[in-house]
Amino acid sequence: MSFSLHVNEQPVDSEPRPGQCLRTYLRELGWFGVKKGCDAGDCGACTVHVDGEPVHSCLYLAARAEGRHVTTVEGLASPEGELHPVQKKFLDAQGFQCGFCTAGFLMTTAALEAEQGTAHDDGKLEDLARAFKGNICRCTGYRAIEDAVRGVRRTERPAAGEAVGRSPRASAGPQVVTGTARYTFDVDVPGLLHLKLLRSPHPHARIVSIGTSDALRVPGVHAVLTHEDVPDTLYSSALQEPPTQNPHDTRVLDGTVRFVGQRVAAVIADSECAAEEGCRRLVVTYEELPYVIDPEEAMAPGAPAIHAGKGPEARIARVGNNVAGEVHGEIGRVEDGFAEADVVYEETFRTQRVQHASLETHGCVAYFEPKNDGTGERLTVRSSTQTPFLTRQALCSLYGLPEDGVRVVAGHVGGSFGGKQEMLTEDIVVLASLKLHRPVKLEYTRAEQFYGATTSHPFTIDIKLGARSDGTLTAIQMRVVSNTGAYGNHGPAVMFHSVDESFAVYRAPHKKVDAYSVYTNVVPAGAFRGYGLSQVTFAVESAMDELARRLGIDPLAFRERNIIGPGDRMITPAGEQEDLRIASYGLDQCLAVLHKTIAEDRSAKDAPEGWLTGQGGAMAMSATGPPGGHYADATVGLRADGTYDIAVGTAEFGNGTSTVHQQIAADALSTTVDRIALRQSDTDLVRHDTGAFGSTGTVVAGKAVLLAADALAERLTSFVAQHTGVARHRCTLGAEGFDCAGLTVTLEQLYEAAHAAGAQDEVKAQGHWTGSPRSVAFNAQWFRIAVDPDTGEMRILRSVHAADAGKVMNPLQCRGQIEGGIAQALGATLFEVVRLDERGEVTTAALRSYRLPQYADVPRTEVHFMETNDAIGPRGAKSMSESPFIPVAPAFANALRDATGIRFTELPLSRDYVWLAIDQRAHTREVSS
Repeated sequence: MSFSLHVNEQPVDSEPRPGQCLRTYLRELGWFGVKKGCDAGDCGACTVHVDGEPVHSCLYLAARAEGRHVTTVEGLASPEGELHPVQKKFLDAQGFQCGFCTAGFLMTTAALEAEQGTAHDDGKLEDLARAFKGNICRCTGYRAIEDAVRGVRRTERPAAGEAVGRSPRASAGPQVVTGTARYTFDVDVPGLLHLKLLRSPHPHARIVSIGTSDALRVPGVHAVLTHEDVPDTLYSSALQEPPTQNPHDTRVLDGTVRFVGQRVAAVIADSECAAEEGCRRLVVTYEELPYVIDPEEAMAPGAPAIHAGKGPEARIARVGNNVAGEVHGEIGRVEDGFAEADVVYEETFRTQRVQHASLETHGCVAYFEPKNDGTGERLTVRSSTQTPFLTRQALCSLYGLPEDGVRVVAGHVGGSFGGKQEMLTEDIVVLASLKLHRPVKLEYTRAEQFYGATTSHPFTIDIKLGARSDGTLTAIQMRVVSNTGAYGNHGPAVMFHSVDESFAVYRAPHKKVDAYSVYTNVVPAGAFRGYGLSQVTFAVESAMDELARRLGIDPLAFRERNIIGPGDRMITPAGEQEDLRIASYGLDQCLAVLHKTIAEDRSAKDAPEGWLTGQGGAMAMSATGPPGGHYADATVGLRADGTYDIAVGTAEFGNGTSTVHQQIAADALSTTVDRIALRQSDTDLVRHDTGAFGSTGTVVAGKAVLLAADALAERLTSFVAQHTGVARHRCTLGAEGFDCAGLTVTLEQLYEAAHAAGAQDEVKAQGHWTGSPRSVAFNAQWFRIAVDPDTGEMRILRSVHAADAGKVMNPLQCRGQIEGGIAQALGATLFEVVRLDERGEVTTAALRSYRLPQYADVPRTEVHFMETNDAIGPRGAKSMSESPFIPVAPAFANALRDATGIRFTELPLSRDYVWLAIDQRAHTREVSS
């Protein structure tokens, strides 16, 4: 009897492979709404219904589904296309950001709703912490998901020309909730080969030889690539503009490995199984070399030089001392400043290594297709990337390819947080595809995300502050050491940025910094939300709080006495950033929100009896874009049907920029958002865009869209005046056409007239923005917490966040960015840490051992927007995707200090760490008494 089942009420008789899980089986059938997030049943992104029961399909054998009815997210809607009630609720509340986890939440919620009122109903929907124990979202902070489940409508339908400042439904929302949004691997590529990587077991070794013959004998294996098959070119996997900001110290495959997990060889085969078996059969002979995993030891005389032999072309600051980059600067004389101080505080703070943990892992697929002009073929790379254009530039430079011979496409990207501002898979996949002239795919496993991708930079910050008794800062001094790992991708840039706004936000006549980005034999660090600011701000804001306490001054009042003002210049010991300015100022408003919250707060009464309570706040200033140039080009055009088209290069990965770009254009063109189509993230369809990183999606790409839309409105008005003979000032653009002194000209008629007159250029316009000058955004976070002194358990009783985002383009999305940033920052504050053993090997290579924030871990934060209007940003907007993350850890640490009387100086502030400190203090007091 043949194998059969029903998927979304459609009969299927394709027999699964032995041991195949239901997730891969369904995806091979084309049901791409079923997502791969964790490989281990930890995230819930692959949830489907089997005979109405929700299951994690990555743990469910496909063979067990024989004779059953399987429903995926695509099957929730009725056959006539009517959305399921749960899908409607998630649309109305916009209970998603990147959307990669959404299918899992929809399937879980739909199953529980179906149980309500039945004998199986156990009340889980009334206890969402329990209901969603098997589902993880990395983007939203869960409040939007709760709103969706509760049926709270948050989206709006703004009138024509009134979209900015409102919250229209995300344009991709219907595709997200129906499972038809296409992420990187949601495509069927005929003849696809699979690439798998053999990785180094050693922290530092020279490869003596690689035996490939046994691997090549595995059935289905087509090729093995080693360091002998790659260009000698050195490059940086960091993708920035210009590309010279960081060391060029990397090869596609290297004859020397520098961390446990570095790729050694690639096997390309008909299936992942065959490729994995080929990797197992490779015979590698290594010559082990001395290694170092501590950055201080790495800089010491006699330490092994990790990149020995690399010359000036690598752009490494000091090869022999393992210093990838460094900055030293002083304003005034800090010795004089400390001599003038009445109180001096000095301490060392440390931050840990954190994983981005985007639910869609790194990966790409490369394949050949005909050129648009029919003159041959070109290579197309479909990638989970924030930077399609920079990826194309890097690939063309690496392999000597013409830009018109490579197309890079980013579909929907399932989260990023800076981790996909990196070329980690495209280089090796393109090499394989070029060698074999076949389509090739590489998709990281969740484990590979931990030991083969990048992390945040661990920092050690020695800080010293001095102030007079009246609360005036006299001096700030810091020594900062950043562990960039085995390669310098983003290392120097993160180090430079970490000591910019964190220093500039406070006035002091004497400032000094010595900062180092240091190589070690561990997994490389890279770009991460906040780009170094969160690490150093943890030290600065903790030290400011402690110094205020020692002065006997209210910590907020102490900050207000010393913060930068609206007319101040941005000066740090690293120098003045001439293009960075305060184009709108809301920091005073942010601190006023915290003052008011503290004065009115009564949440301490909610603490359990015997628990300690405390409150604390912190603030941050962050640039609204990176220095050195960040470019965006946009085209806005009128279409034949009277709607408009935007072409812009920025990628969408939950940052909400797609909707904001439509809102900006809709207002400029006096129309509605639903009349604006969008093309993006495809180097073939749009003009150049540096990329969606550095919080630039709204303030750079959005500015380019605004310039193009404004220019188009002007062109259309001029053309219709000429066409009708009506004075230009009497022609008014509306949602569907012009009113020219009572004469109506529809946009369809205008389009036809322009083409008939050979004036096609009059119905489209372009905008370009360089990303300079830049403004700054401000954020302030406050917590009231409770601590159990007997166990170290901590509870957040209240969370308040004040954000100066300029003119808020989309309040719903902006609030979601803030809530998601706080949730991610709380994970990094309380329990997230990538742990390494004594050889630098990652020991937390699964979500289960790493511990991401779940629904039960994240409080509802009260979000307040300040009333400012930025002079640089489009329509007065500022960025708000990274900056909410920055003040969370110090605000929590300050509240913990207030509750316990102990200054905690290392992250994460885990329960055992807190309990041990409380217990040790109690023991010390007992001994002393």
